[in-house]
Amino acid sequence: MIHILALTLLLSTITADLKADLQDYLKARGKPEHISTVSLSVSLPDGRFIDVAAGTTAYGAGRPVTPSNLFQIGSNTKAFTAVLAMKLEAQHKLAVSDTLGKWLPQYPAWKTATIHQLLDMTSGIPTYDNTMAWQRDYSRNPTRIFTPVELVAYVDPKSPLKHEWLYSNTGYIMTEMIEEKAAGKSYTELVRDEVIAPTGIPDLYYYPEAVPAEVRARTVAGYLDNDEADNAGLTPMLGKSQRDYPLSWARAAGAIVATPHAMAAWARDLYRGDILTPAERTRMETLVSLKTANPMAEPTADDSRGFGLGVAKMYMPGLGSFWFYEGMTLGYRMVHAYFPKQNVIVALGINSQPRGDQNKSGPLVQTIVKTLQADGLFQ
Repeated sequence: MIHILALTLLLSTITADLKADLQDYLKARGKPEHISTVSLSVSLPDGRFIDVAAGTTAYGAGRPVTPSNLFQIGSNTKAFTAVLAMKLEAQHKLAVSDTLGKWLPQYPAWKTATIHQLLDMTSGIPTYDNTMAWQRDYSRNPTRIFTPVELVAYVDPKSPLKHEWLYSNTGYIMTEMIEEKAAGKSYTELVRDEVIAPTGIPDLYYYPEAVPAEVRARTVAGYLDNDEADNAGLTPMLGKSQRDYPLSWARAAGAIVATPHAMAAWARDLYRGDILTPAERTRMETLVSLKTANPMAEPTADDSRGFGLGVAKMYMPGLGSFWFYEGMTLGYRMVHAYFPKQNVIVALGINSQPRGDQNKSGPLVQTIVKTLQADGLFQ
């Protein structure tokens, strides 16, 4: 009884300390990042979660945010797509080593690229969302439903393949197309039935075209506040909430919506659970360097970031190597970080896409880790 009471008091203290971290961040970063809320979930080794949120559901207005509010998780969706590819491979419906020439011969310039290269972003195929044409089309009609074929068409189909690491949502849209063709079902059915449902995790939603009203109502407003040059075509969307627009423009590259708790639970299953076999997890965690596109064993101080199949790993002084992803849509950020040594996962939702030089989510994760260290939960 004494032990249980002491543990309850400790968790209460930690929760209060973490909420103070979020409130401090909102006070300092609310205006520079155009955010009204930060929501956090910490998954502990013994199965417990600490869930805490600060702020309101809309910038300058709204209700107080709770841990049950939803965020777009952006490119964290990519791990779901990569897991699905390995599931379909286990069912002998495709091989991750297959080429585009086998599945999508309508793109002859890219015929030698493999599914694996689409997933670890070494195909060299550019990303459609950096094109002025797509940005202008989205800004003119943000309720438009984009098909995978339409999204890929924003990229020059004669663009040559290069040996480089190039962040590309196009590769994940093409993987979606291949998965549908291989399985004879829609990606929506596949990711829900083959990936999300087996986890048993609630509050993971994939609705790229029409989000149900009850899901949308739980989602905080999210704002575009990025006026960098490569976002010039999206200027009409600056300051506007993106919550009510469909996510067909992101699809298999970034359209899942979740709570931070669900994100943390998914990350635990992804890195340590049953969603993957040991061999599949080894494949997922096989890295290439973002600097050279060559295989790397571990990130180091000299080459600090690597990418696997839908997941990333980085080295940071004081923390060593850890898995992470910052998924970002036009109005949201969802960061997850998994620290293998401590077996702790942090998942963080923030409701804007700011300029790169204004995005301080990384330092916030470091602050959270320091709080966990001070409270004895991160050694």
